[in-house]
Amino acid sequence: MAIWVTGCGRTVPATQSTLMQVDWKKMDLPELPDAVQVWEGEDEDLPLKAWFVKVDPKSDQIDIKVHSSSDADGRQSAVDFALQKNACVVVNGGYFKEEKDLYSHIGLLLADGKYVHAATPGVFVDGVRYPVTRSAIGFSDTNVPEIAWVSTLDGTVFKWDTPLSNAPGIPADQTGDSLAFSTWQVRDAIEAGPMLLEAGSPRITVNEEVFFGTTIPEVHPRTAVGIDKEGRLILMIVDGRQRNSRGLSLAELAGLMQAVGAVKAMNLDGGGSSTLIVGGKLINLPTGGTFQREIVSAIGIHC
Repeated sequence: MAIWVTGCGRTVPATQSTLMQVDWKKMDLPELPDAVQVWEGEDEDLPLKAWFVKVDPKSDQIDIKVHSSSDADGRQSAVDFALQKNACVVVNGGYFKEEKDLYSHIGLLLADGKYVHAATPGVFVDGVRYPVTRSAIGFSDTNVPEIAWVSTLDGTVFKWDTPLSNAPGIPADQTGDSLAFSTWQVRDAIEAGPMLLEAGSPRITVNEEVFFGTTIPEVHPRTAVGIDKEGRLILMIVDGRQRNSRGLSLAELAGLMQAVGAVKAMNLDGGGSSTLIVGGKLINLPTGGTFQREIVSAIGIHC
């Protein structure tokens, strides 16, 4: 099927809308159950190569989990996650950092039913501290996915109806923000950001989640996660920095997720981390080849 997409950069200044035609074809993967479909797409004019996985969380054929690396240095390849955890589909997860050859997750990480890392409480930009509530994807005990802005306190996870109102040079006033939040009852969760879609429309919260001043809104290889109106999970992988696939801006990524049916969506870690594993095999070309950057967290579909 052919889908016309307009990347709508409503909340991302200096991001241009780009019209592109993506031809999607369902991949013939007999090893996967009916509840898991993989589609590959291409736009030769942009150029662009992308894949998305659509998963029915209501199916008793699958289980959805977030995984954290068990390697000594805190990271491993996506295919290692797939083989170690016996997952039929794996995509990379959240952001991470390196300190003295040890890698750790940035932001909330509930993996394999355990609390691994707290949500990001604040970010410093040019010496100014901004309190943040960044977006995360969570899964209930019955695999129901939910995307929300999150915070943590003493091991308890909270979801927010809207993010703290940061802007460049103007940190959110938490004493003046009367925003609604509640305890988030999820088994597994992974924070990244920013949000891309809400209620079926683009809402790219770069400023609120304090990604301004970074390269994240620009064109890169991408991984995103979304939920459609039927409650199905959508995992998107976009190759980039290659001759036949340049990658996408956040605004274009929001449009692409909207076009494949997502009504709520968020950005995950991208760049060289963007990896799709199906049946223990690498599907995309993360850095233009088969090399896989090791990652700290992943989302796994277990068939």
